Amino acid sequence: MFCPRELGYLFFRLAVSAMMLGHGVPKLMKLFTESPIKFADPIGVGVTFSLILAVFSEVVCSVFIMIGYKVRFMAIPLVITMAVAAFMVHGSDPWMRKEKAVLYLVTYIVMALMGSGKLSLDDKLNR
Repeated sequence: MFCPRELGYLFFRLAVSAMMLGHGVPKLMKLFTESPIKFADPIGVGVTFSLILAVFSEVVCSVFIMIGYKVRFMAIPLVITMAVAAFMVHGSDPWMRKEKAVLYLVTYIVMALMGSGKLSLDDKLNR
């Protein structure tokens, strides 16, 4: 039997990652359907590469976090993405506009600190 804390953390990982997929999947579609690509380039690496980085973190890393594989490592690109979104892309916007990115940033910092938990692929592989 698993303790409520482990079930709660599993729910937290799944819920946050599923919500992030709601942001990432449309960006993935944009990558393959939009020409020319219209996307922010806040770090100066080009519009297409900025979109690829966002898709990697918001889709690929979210899926790995959902299954509980290398959560500490997979949270890092999401921390960076959300920090860039909050403080560079929305830096001059009012708080209400950047609040969502900051909320995601905080959740991914928590995941980076907590790791995968017992209800994860990492736990199964490490037994």
